[in-house]
Amino acid sequence: MPDPPAENTYRIEDLAHQTRTTVRTIRAYQDRGLLPRPERRGRANLYSETHITRLHQIAHLLDRGYTLASIKELLDAWDTGRGLGGVLGLVTEVDGPWTDERPDRVTRTELNARFGGTPDDDAVSEAVELGVLERIDDDPDTFLVPSPQELSVAVELHAAGVPLSAISGHLRELRGQVEHIAARFLEFTTEYVFARYLDDPEHRTDAHAAEAASLVRRLRPLARQTMDAELARAMRSLATRHLRTHLGAEQPTEERSDDRCVALPAGTVAAVERLVGREHVSEFIALAAERELRARALDHLASGTVQSEEVR
Repeated sequence: MPDPPAENTYRIEDLAHQTRTTVRTIRAYQDRGLLPRPERRGRANLYSETHITRLHQIAHLLDRGYTLASIKELLDAWDTGRGLGGVLGLVTEVDGPWTDERPDRVTRTELNARFGGTPDDDAVSEAVELGVLERIDDDPDTFLVPSPQELSVAVELHAAGVPLSAISGHLRELRGQVEHIAARFLEFTTEYVFARYLDDPEHRTDAHAAEAASLVRRLRPLARQTMDAELARAMRSLATRHLRTHLGAEQPTEERSDDRCVALPAGTVAAVERLVGREHVSEFIALAAERELRARALDHLASGTVQSEEVR
């Protein structure tokens, strides 16, 4: 029987070249425990295909926004003799596109034409800050459009008479509210679906990671479908009531709700939830705000009284 082919081995300089990294980076990964130590043969340190695979895995996770510390935790948790194929598949599934929409490109000339023909540098800067447009380094006159639908909505609203500054402000407010809804949906599915994969060490295998990735694919469209259905229901109800009121078909009721949606930092909401429970968050924040207003009113009255006595 012929001998099996020998595994390729690499010196550190060759490994850096093969993986498009640097010798310094490889040594830093070794010091952090991200990369196995090389095999010592005589005076040479030799690396294998395993090291190449690991370096590609690290680069893959870095590209997706993971820090070296979080990658170390991920490798320690999942790479106990089982490989990383399943977890990388799960990472790819979660980090992948959550919409069927494809990005597009638009030139500055096309952009000006779609918004009335008059250049507006401030509006473009605002759109870039919001991520509606993304600059392209090697082409300053062309922009990447991550969501052509979102840009089309802005075009239609502007054509209907809405100022660009108002559109930007509306988008900022809407994002805060949508992010809150997304966070709630994520908490809900994590609690009832994904907790066993995250909290139970026995579920940290390639097979279970692949199962979790499959569940992500199945559940991913549900949030959007629920939002579409609920938004359609609310828009129909509110728009019909609004139209009837303005046409005089019905008088506005005295008992209308004065509630307003206000975007709050996610950390603040989470802290209040831990303090009083999720079902009491809005009541707690309302009472806290009311207490602050009453305290300021008392301070104002007291200040006025002191000033009056000083005048006497």
